[in-house]
Amino acid sequence: MIAKIFSCAVLGIDGFTIEVEVDISGGLPAFDLIGLPDPSVKEARERVRSAIRNSGFEFPLSRITVNLAPADIKKEGPAFDLAIAVAILIASGQIPYTQNLHHAVIVGELSLDGNLREIPGTLAIASSYANNNQPQTDLFVPACNAEEASLIKNIQVRGVESLEQMVDYLIGKLDIPITTPKPEQVNQNDQQILDMSEIKGQENAKRALEISAAGAHNLIFYGPPGTGKTMLARRLPTILPPPSLDEMLEITRVHSVAGKLPAGTPLITERPFRSPHHTSSMVGITGGGKIPRPGEVSLAHRGVLFLDELPEFNRELLETLRQPLEDRNVTITRSAATLQFPADFIFASSMNPCPCGNFGDPRHACRCSHYQIQRYRSRLSGPLLDRIDIQIEVPRMDYTDLEKPTAAENSATIRERVQKARLMQTHRLQGSNTITNSEMNPSQVKKYCALNTEGRALIKQAFNQLGMSMRAYNRILKVSRTIADLEGSENIETSHLAEAIQYRNLDRELFK
Repeated sequence: MIAKIFSCAVLGIDGFTIEVEVDISGGLPAFDLIGLPDPSVKEARERVRSAIRNSGFEFPLSRITVNLAPADIKKEGPAFDLAIAVAILIASGQIPYTQNLHHAVIVGELSLDGNLREIPGTLAIASSYANNNQPQTDLFVPACNAEEASLIKNIQVRGVESLEQMVDYLIGKLDIPITTPKPEQVNQNDQQILDMSEIKGQENAKRALEISAAGAHNLIFYGPPGTGKTMLARRLPTILPPPSLDEMLEITRVHSVAGKLPAGTPLITERPFRSPHHTSSMVGITGGGKIPRPGEVSLAHRGVLFLDELPEFNRELLETLRQPLEDRNVTITRSAATLQFPADFIFASSMNPCPCGNFGDPRHACRCSHYQIQRYRSRLSGPLLDRIDIQIEVPRMDYTDLEKPTAAENSATIRERVQKARLMQTHRLQGSNTITNSEMNPSQVKKYCALNTEGRALIKQAFNQLGMSMRAYNRILKVSRTIADLEGSENIETSHLAEAIQYRNLDRELFK
């Protein structure tokens, strides 16, 4: 007898339907699993065998053939266990095939006692059925994944505890209710609270952070060790506008596919802040692998990717960031498929001016040779720096800055100004796919970043003196547009443009 059940696999960040076909025939007992399964899928034979027996059913002592179609796509992971077990029970005549299974998708990993374990990528699976008008409208997932999947509308999600419970539902012995998200759980926020008010002095760097947040501009801090570069960068998410529901779903989807979704958190409600170590691999940063998974650039989607001590990272790795910084996605090509992961993030970084960190510091002598300094700086290429809009020095502070009685602005006050600037951008760019000033294409820059006569003369002088590329030129115009938005100005004034030019410090000083 043959039984067919729908399941789902994840490729990239998208789900696609897998048809689980089971044939039970005569002959010597055997359990064959075909359809390009990887080792974790092949191991389903032992999990399913034990789960069926320990759930009170009989495992057929016959020749069992399980086919995962389509057969030309590599299958990975244990999410097919539950569908295989149900199909075997139907094919062996232990439970009937009901019509509602024709519209059902069943996913879940079985433990040996028949209970279901959590699986990654549930939100991606649910999204694929809600957005593509597919006939499958009922999704059966492990109970611990049910709230995550229920965040997607237009699909009925039922959380299953065990194989026995799934069978009882199919034979009408009990009902598994449709899962609905609980707002009190969705809005949990367990992140450590940071605030801009904790940083003394460094007003120029704080201003740069505000501009970066308002227009989603990339930035780099450079200066001696211990001046607060990392502290500043870690507080960038605290002044960003809260993500919309669509952005929350995008963030959660990527983390779910990567298996990084925190336990008990069906929806990530905060913008991510990712800070990988400089020893991270290229695959760990950009994503990939034999079966591609999102990397740090995708886990930072709609948030911040912070690379501390930027020149310590492998130069080849840094060069791979150029494409996602420009295109806001990562394209990974393998022999079997070409996948695209989202990577729309603010790139923040920090660096010392030399290996010892004291080059140009009037209080400490630099111990590095000219060759060491040049070798250290050469790890950052011109094309990469071109893509960093704001480059600002963070100098050592005087003791008097620490003793000032006036309190620094808190994150909430700065975030309010950022949100007002973002509203101006939303209104201006309405009707396009562009959200922030940093994303504007050349035609939008030409339309919305017009300069007066004095401004054109100033940018011409800066262009010639700094030896700018056309990319750097456009990015200065975008930053000046953001500065004008923070001031509530419809036009870019000369003062806005002059401030934006000052944020190309690396072009003028460090790499001269």
